[in-house]
Amino acid sequence: QVQLVESGGGLVQAGGTLRLSCAASGTISSRNVMGWYRQAPGKQRELVATISSDGVTNYADSVKGRFTISMGNPKNTVYLQMNSLKSEDTAVYYCYVRISWFTSNDYWGQGTQVTVSS
Repeated sequence: QVQLVESGGGLVQAGGTLRLSCAASGTISSRNVMGWYRQAPGKQRELVATISSDGVTNYADSVKGRFTISMGNPKNTVYLQMNSLKSEDTAVYYCYVRISWFTSNDYWGQGTQVTVSS
């Protein structure tokens, strides 16, 4: 069973910074993808950023240049550094892992609220 534990959400003023963390445990291949999605009220869940275990990253256009995703230590830990936050970044942020490049077995965290006040 794969579990993801997120932390780091909260309330911040526009222009501020937050750092989200996510630790995944369980049976996860060394060739995996981790990342973050978000869902604002009344909207569909959308990609924020992903990072593959070989270091390849992918960002939504709306966060490029402001957010940085990185892998951490211990392994299967992922961070999302969020700078220059905007009110439109307000959402529940979900950590995600695809446990192998060769499957579509995805797991999700419980979500952490990020609120940006203008």
